[in-house]
Order: sequence, then C-alpha cells, then structure tokens
Amino acid sequence: MITISLNEIRAQSPCESGWKKVLASKGGTSADMDAQFPMTDILESNDLDDALWCLRCRPEYSNLWRKFAVWAARQVEFKMTDKRSRNALDVAWRHSEGLSTDAELAAARDAAGAAAWDAARDAAWDAAWTAARDAAWDAARDAARAARAARAARDAARDAQKTKLIEILTAGVWVDSATAREDV
Repeated sequence: MITISLNEIRAQSPCESGWKKVLASKGGTSADMDAQFPMTDILESNDLDDALWCLRCRPEYSNLWRKFAVWAARQVEFKMTDKRSRNALDVAWRHSEGLSTDAELAAARDAAGAAAWDAARDAAWDAAWTAARDAAWDAARDAARAARAARAARDAARDAQKTKLIEILTAGVWVDSATAREDV
C-alpha cells in the first residue's frame, strides 16, 4: 500500500481548499503531521483531482504514475486518429518500463503535441464550415445533446480512473499489465 504523510503533502504547497479537507480528515491541527496514512484516504476526504495532485509527493513511484496516465489515455485511444498520439502512449509505457530514453519520450511528446495542434486546427476549420452551413437551432440542439453526452462520459471515465487508482495505491504496484500493448 502506498502511504503519505501530511508533511509530505504540505511540502509541495497544496491548494488551500484541498489542504483543509485532508487536514480535517486526519484530525485537524492536532493531527500527527508525520504519520503515514494510505493515499486512498485522500480519495475519500477530497477527490480524484486532489489525489492525483498528491502523487507528486511520492516521486519514487513516478513510473507507476506514468503507467496510470497511459492507462487513462488508453481509455480514449479509440478517439485518437493520429498515429503520433498513439505512438506517444507506446513510448510513455516503454519509458515507465525503462525501455525508452528520456529523449525518445520528449520526441514522442513533441510529436503528440503537434498532432493535437493539427487536430485542433482541423476541428476548428470543420466547426466553422459546419456552423456556416447549419442553422443556429440545429447547432444549439446538437451542442446541448453533446454536452449531456460529454458529461456522462466524463463521469464514467472519472469513476473508472478512481477505481483504477485505488487498485494501484492499495497494491503499491501496477496491477494490470494487460493494458501494455503486446506489440511494443
């Protein structure tokens, strides 16, 4: 199980609201600041965002955090239309295993960033043409429908991420290597 102390969190200058929540959950100002507690407690007292932020307090697990990030990105990999983005996931996973260099990781990150900019530009161009072609009512209706679907998808993704993070923090190791692609 991966543990953390309040002092380790405080040393990273947490946001005030997140700090107050976790501090209160551990007994407030009378808490033992050096006592180790399970990182999963942060998911209970705070939220997924704060728990993910706290991962920086445990850099010795950076490869585990990278695997979690790759796992989360793989949940939407089907939406990645540019091979550069998918390749970045492969390189990041290999890097977490010690099988690719920092330079390879940086190059893959840069390529994925370029792919994201290309996709954003293409999406903006497509949206401009679509908006010009479609009636305002249709666009508004579609936007509302998309927003509802996006909220539902976001909530489902966050639930899956929280569940996976609890598994990892509890085990202290990557618990499912099946997410690593066999061809990398």
